[in-house]
Amino acid sequence: MVELINQELHKYIESSQRTSSSPDIGNSVSTTNTNASADAKANASAGDTQGARCSPEFTIRLKNVEDLKLVIQYLRDHSTLLFKQLTDLTAVDYPQREKRFDLVYNLISYRYNKRMFLIVAVDELTPVPSLCSLYMGANWPEREVWDMFGIYFEGHPELRRILTDYGFEGHPLRKEFPLTGFTEVRYDESLKRVVTEPVEVAQEYRSFDFQTPWNIVSSPAREIK
Repeated sequence: MVELINQELHKYIESSQRTSSSPDIGNSVSTTNTNASADAKANASAGDTQGARCSPEFTIRLKNVEDLKLVIQYLRDHSTLLFKQLTDLTAVDYPQREKRFDLVYNLISYRYNKRMFLIVAVDELTPVPSLCSLYMGANWPEREVWDMFGIYFEGHPELRRILTDYGFEGHPLRKEFPLTGFTEVRYDESLKRVVTEPVEVAQEYRSFDFQTPWNIVSSPAREIK
C-alpha cells in the first residue's frame, strides 16, 4: 500500500495541470511504513489487541501545508485509495521547533480496510486549509484544534471555540499554558450569577515524592495468648 501511494502520487503530479509557481508535491511528501501488524498482533497481549487493531499501517508526512487539501482530496477520491473517512484530527505541540505544531489527520479507507496518518508541520501564524468541503466530520475537530492550540483553519464556515467558555483567553493545550490556567469561575450567591476571577491557589506548590510525610511509630508486636 505504501508503494502504491508513492506511485499514484507521482502519477498524479505528472498528469496534473498545476502552475509552475505551485510547490512540487513530489518533493513535499515522505512516506513511512509503520505496518508491523503481523508481528505486533502475533506478540500482542490480550490487552494490546485493540491498540494493534487501531494503529495506522503507514504514515505520510507532508512538508508543505499548502498542498494539504490537494493531497487529501487525492487520497479520498482515487479509486485505489478511497480514504473516505476522516476519523480524527489532533495536534502536537513542540515549542522548540520553528514549525511548532504537528497536525495529525487520521484517515480510514473502508473499501480496502486500511488506516493511515497524514502529518503536516505548521507554525503559529500560517493558516491551514480547512477540510470541511471534503469531509463533513472535519468541522468540529478543526474547531477543537483552534480552541486548544490556536491553529487557524482558512475557509472554515464557523471557526469559533467549542470546548472553552466565551471570552476565554489563551489555548490550553499549548505547552506554555499553565496547568492552573489564568482564571476560574464560580457562582456568586450575592450576585446570583457565575463570575470569572483570577486563579487563587490555596497552597504553595510542593514537591511530592513516594515517601509518606507522616512519622509512623512502630511498636513491637505483642503475642496474644
